[in-house]
Amino acid sequence: GGVAGLSAAYHIKKKYPDSQVVVYEKSGEWGGLCGGFYVDSPRGKFWFDIAPHLSFASDKYVQDFFQNSSEPYRHIPDPENYYQNIWLKHPAQNNLYALPVDTKVKAIKDMLQNSNKKENIKNFAEWLKVQYGNFFAENFPFAYTRKYWTAEAEDLSVNPVFVGPRFYIPNTEEILFGAMSEDTPVTYYAKEMRYPKEGQYRSFFKDLMEGIEITYNKEVIEIDPKNKEIICQDGTKTQYNKLVSTLPLPLMANLIVDAPQHIKERASNLHATSAALVSFGFGSADIPKNLWFYVYDEDKLFARVYSPSCKSPSNAPDGCSSLQAEIYFSKLKPLESMIGEQKDIPNYLISHVKEKFVEMGICKSSDIVCEDFRIWPFGNVIFTHGMEESREVVLNFVESKGILTCGRFGEWDYLWSDQSFLSGMKVAERIKGLK
Repeated sequence: GGVAGLSAAYHIKKKYPDSQVVVYEKSGEWGGLCGGFYVDSPRGKFWFDIAPHLSFASDKYVQDFFQNSSEPYRHIPDPENYYQNIWLKHPAQNNLYALPVDTKVKAIKDMLQNSNKKENIKNFAEWLKVQYGNFFAENFPFAYTRKYWTAEAEDLSVNPVFVGPRFYIPNTEEILFGAMSEDTPVTYYAKEMRYPKEGQYRSFFKDLMEGIEITYNKEVIEIDPKNKEIICQDGTKTQYNKLVSTLPLPLMANLIVDAPQHIKERASNLHATSAALVSFGFGSADIPKNLWFYVYDEDKLFARVYSPSCKSPSNAPDGCSSLQAEIYFSKLKPLESMIGEQKDIPNYLISHVKEKFVEMGICKSSDIVCEDFRIWPFGNVIFTHGMEESREVVLNFVESKGILTCGRFGEWDYLWSDQSFLSGMKVAERIKGLK
């Protein structure tokens, strides 16, 4: 019921109009990771997407489809970074202006006199040092990697999909200019971010639901490829002819009847982050200063904060605003290791975020009119060493059982929403040959 699954269903139905296409969705809502939730307050309902979804699709078909589904606001990226009580423009590597002089000197010296070897780079840590020098790498992306990816940079690979275009590499002039002036151009990897004026992020692909049958509250607990049958938590059993899965790949390996142990072991090597989301609604409209920002300080558990009300005023009641903080954890970095022996996790993390927001000068406690805590089990695929090999083994096994996969977690890749849309679309081209 997310963007990839709905896209697959829509395009299969479009290609084979006489076929019966049914989407099975675990929850009672459509949208998947691109969905969200309402939080009640004395001022009215606040809407929070699950993390800061914004579209910067470059594919014309996806752009047109999203825009035809829902008219967008167009935002120019203006994120900031919070580092040791200082706010810097993003990306920090060419916006050092606000830092103390001695910190700037250390960063610039390392950047310009970088002696790290560019050959035979073995991990993400080495890649970052080559691009930015030791000082900046250790104080900025190393710290953020621990918070957002829940791993040390040296434990991550240099897969181009992962490191890719998201990291801006400034030239000498940009580094020096950004250290002396805050009047720098936008160098974010996307020049424009789009969000629906009404109907939340998922409304960008609501037209995918046209003519598609969605069956809600159907959690699949077993798949029997030999008898082409899926079994759900409520006891129902359904026969299928062709099957497409957007379920997380490690789950698929354990749902398929008689999956061999070596496949399950490979699946256990596939790691993903989970997100603990702390959401606040405010009684005034001027609390968020940016649509989103990054936090490097490791005494603050949240890595990133975004504002639903900045994305669209319709996400908050009149005269109100909102922020959502993202705290990431995984099997590599369990939540318990971050919070100690705290028993009441929701209240502890709400209090933590509230305390740090006040400390950072973002708001006062009295500004908050509603608060919410929830955990989303799958956030991002983690590019640990050897992940690609294990992924290929599991994908080949799943497809050998006559099952196609698509989407971020079905393909187990770093796909944005537009790429997940296209992933679902491509399944329609492949499904005819599926045995």
